[in-house]
Amino acid sequence: MSGSHEFEIRIAYADTDRMGVVYYANYLVLFERGRTELMRSLGLRYKDLEDKRQIFLPAMEASCRYVAPAHYDDLITVRTSVCEMGAAHLSFSYMVVHSETKKPLAYGFSKHPFVDRSWKPVRVPPDLRSLIEPCVQPQPPQR
Repeated sequence: MSGSHEFEIRIAYADTDRMGVVYYANYLVLFERGRTELMRSLGLRYKDLEDKRQIFLPAMEASCRYVAPAHYDDLITVRTSVCEMGAAHLSFSYMVVHSETKKPLAYGFSKHPFVDRSWKPVRVPPDLRSLIEPCVQPQPPQR
């Protein structure tokens, strides 16, 4: 079982700004897609956590460091890893690379508490912990 997941996506015209590069906030959308697909690859659907378990993982912290621009029609790869698991939170790291040149485009991080419907923190349930914990890949911040 891997603690990381990657997917490729082609940049659509709608993803770019007036300068013809990916609009900076769209990287957070890519990170969300990566996080969702990583969890799905572990057999955990966000929808099931919310609907069946009443557990939510809102973002409490997010960052992105932009290294090089991505342009319309570029094929990029988004790599997502679980980098930390606390008593009541998960953290993820992200790397976006140009699929053809392998050139890094952006690095990111996000932290998500486990909360119930009333936004009170809850501990990571033992069955989820046993599923996710082996996948944690601690990573130093990218500079």
